[in-house]
Amino acid sequence: MIHLKVKDVIGTNLAVSTENGEKVYKEIEKNLNQGETVILDFYDISLIITAFLNAAIGSLFRDQKYTTKFLNENVLLKNIDSSDTQLFIEVINRAKEYFANKDFIDKNNQDSIYGKD
Repeated sequence: MIHLKVKDVIGTNLAVSTENGEKVYKEIEKNLNQGETVILDFYDISLIITAFLNAAIGSLFRDQKYTTKFLNENVLLKNIDSSDTQLFIEVINRAKEYFANKDFIDKNNQDSIYGKD
C-alpha cells in the first residue's frame, strides 16, 4: 500500500491546476500498475477545484482500463474536507459518463459550437 500525500506530489497546498492534477494522476497510475493500493491523502490541502480533480481522478476513467469497483478498492481518499466530498462525486460521475460516450459527446459539443455539417 502506497501513501501519496498530494501536497508532497504537487508542492503546494492549492490543488487547482490541471498540470498538478496530471502529476497526481501519473503517481496513482504508476502505483496501480505495480499492483499497489494507493491512499491519496489530501492533508493540508486548502483548496481543491474541478480542473485539478478532472486531471487527477477523472483521468483514471479515460481508457476504461479500471472499473469503478477496482478504483473504489484500490484508490482510497484520506483527509477530504466534507465540503469537498460532493465535488469528488461530481467529477467521478462526469468522468465515467464522458469516457463511456466520448465520441458521441465530442461530436455533440462540436455540433453545438460550430453547427452541423
